[in-house]
Amino acid sequence: MTAVTRDDIRGLVTDLLAQGRSRSLVRNVVAPVRQTFNQLIEDGAIATNPAAKIGRFLRDAGDPRSRIDPFSVEEEAHFLDVAQGHFPRHYPMLLCALRTGLRFGELAGLLWGDLDFQRRFIEVRRSLHDGGRVELPKNKKIRRVDMSRQLAEELQRLKAARAKEALAKGWGQIPEWIFCNEDGKPLWKSDFERRVFHKIFSKAGLRRIRFHDLRHTFASRLLQNGESPAYVKEQMGHHSIKVTVDIYGHLVPGSNREAVDRLDVTGRNPRATSGADQIEDRAVSIGEEMVELRGFEPLTPRLPALCSPN
Repeated sequence: MTAVTRDDIRGLVTDLLAQGRSRSLVRNVVAPVRQTFNQLIEDGAIATNPAAKIGRFLRDAGDPRSRIDPFSVEEEAHFLDVAQGHFPRHYPMLLCALRTGLRFGELAGLLWGDLDFQRRFIEVRRSLHDGGRVELPKNKKIRRVDMSRQLAEELQRLKAARAKEALAKGWGQIPEWIFCNEDGKPLWKSDFERRVFHKIFSKAGLRRIRFHDLRHTFASRLLQNGESPAYVKEQMGHHSIKVTVDIYGHLVPGSNREAVDRLDVTGRNPRATSGADQIEDRAVSIGEEMVELRGFEPLTPRLPALCSPN
């Protein structure tokens, strides 16, 4: 313990963040380390705590919204068209990524038993990493995500194609992995990106984004279509809705304007406006008398306006 330096602690923090660990998790890792060194200081074994005041290294480097780079609707459609034309074997996986928001490891770890075609959902039970390491999904929670009709039909066609391929190659049965290579083996992310994913951008003439941005595209599209952040949170598997709102909240169309417009209706201001409906204090003539209209109640069509200033 006396050989540990501040650079070692900083390196620990940097490595954990580079692995995609959350800042709250890193804080929980550093806290007992810091407490241990405090105890060593009290015992007289060391003079300074190398884990003290490490919080500045855990501050968010920027707005989380700046780290997402989703496809536009047109880019997504073109990307899928090129993938289907040039890499038909891997088109179903890319479609699944854009229709479910699953991470690469979650896609690679899908088995046929995880699909429920009748009720149209996928049960995300595991994450498969390069080298064959199998873990629970991020946040250690199994979740269900909905399947669109297009995706369900594509995966059913894929299962039929796998059966024919297994027969032709003498496999005996279809591979247990839904998305596999030509040998029926699991896909590794580094190899897939080099052989397939990056080549699609070159053939399509599209700007290059990360595979993880397919997940961001899914979430962005749901919110832009008016779905609730709570539904997006469940589909994405976020540990809290705060994560969903922090990253994607700015994509809810017109949410701020609609919120302040509703204040005009509920604030009981006789001069408030909402959309094209404008209510003003104004005078109208009924017979020989002048009366003033007040309040929000609109006139009933074809009925006389009987109002009183009292």
